[in-house]
Amino acid sequence: MTDRVTITVTDQIADVRLTRADKMNALDPAMFAAIGAAIDSLARRTDVRCVVLSGEGRAFCAGLDMASMAGGGSGTGRERNDQGSILPQHVTWGWRNLPMPVIAAVHGVAFGGGFQIMSGADIRICAPDSRFAIRETYWGLVPDMAGFPIWRGLVRDDVLRELVYTAREFDAGEAFVHGFVTRIADDPHAAAMDLARAIAARNPHAIRGAKRLCNMAHDADPRAMLEAETTEQIKVIGQPNMMEAVAANMAKREAVFVD
Repeated sequence: MTDRVTITVTDQIADVRLTRADKMNALDPAMFAAIGAAIDSLARRTDVRCVVLSGEGRAFCAGLDMASMAGGGSGTGRERNDQGSILPQHVTWGWRNLPMPVIAAVHGVAFGGGFQIMSGADIRICAPDSRFAIRETYWGLVPDMAGFPIWRGLVRDDVLRELVYTAREFDAGEAFVHGFVTRIADDPHAAAMDLARAIAARNPHAIRGAKRLCNMAHDADPRAMLEAETTEQIKVIGQPNMMEAVAANMAKREAVFVD
């Protein structure tokens, strides 16, 4: 798409890459704008069943480009979208609210804003030598890129507080134990693509409905969740893609779904 983010769609999988490799994909105004535009572009697509998000070069994302920030170049705007996000939040919250699942493939570092962007994915796979930090307080800032509403569903409150207050680095093993990382893999991008292919092979309407339910699960009261489960099931039960799933499983063949 731009010199900051590229999207390649193959077999219903969008391979999204942060491409500011010379700066370890650090976040400057152009990167914020490009990530937001990529999310908005994917939200409109019906031919994408899964997204894999990664960074090129030595890192997933090193966080804010502090040189740009020091020069007064945040340039991110404070207008809220229909999800209630301003742009710095949209680049995290937007992944969580895309209709299709998002898998983050993480290597090198995911610091500060990069850590929050990673957190916005449904599933996060990292390399064994990855390093992480909720870095904002190191710079005298607070995390404000939608990390908090996501982390409350991932990690214990006291653990989150310690990592936020100290801004200390932690490794892949600790990230996994705390729940920030789903899985550790020697080649996280290859593992993410394999998982994306497995997800893309399922009924896309059922997957999108399941993601909507997952997004509700942390906050909605039980009655609302019960009603939502029924609503989502009615949308898919007896429909052509559901019947194709049954037929394909009975015949032990790959299903052919219509997006």
